Amino acid sequence: MVWESPNWRIGDYPADYNQKIHGPYDPARYYGKKDTPLSQVKLGELAAWLGRRNYHPRAMIQCGSRAIWRWRHKYVLPVRSNAAFLYQFMFCTSMFYYTINYKKFWDHSHYKYH
Repeated sequence: MVWESPNWRIGDYPADYNQKIHGPYDPARYYGKKDTPLSQVKLGELAAWLGRRNYHPRAMIQCGSRAIWRWRHKYVLPVRSNAAFLYQFMFCTSMFYYTINYKKFWDHSHYKYH
């Protein structure tokens, strides 16, 4: 019996990507079927819109990856970028450490003496 590796398609292009149609590959772009943006969905159509979403963990990871690439294209990779991405990184780091250390000092406001 020969062991076969599972077909996880790690590192492959998305299934909907076609180089002849889309041109050079952009990791920040979604190559699936176009849908109505959330900002244009009416309240009555919200349940149907949410039903069309793909909630598979792989799809969630791909969505996060596209968001990170869009952020990189906007703030990190331009030729004349400014320090906005550095400030965003410092703010996110501060919020992360504040969140993980919150239980240690949440009751300090109730102390009578410091």
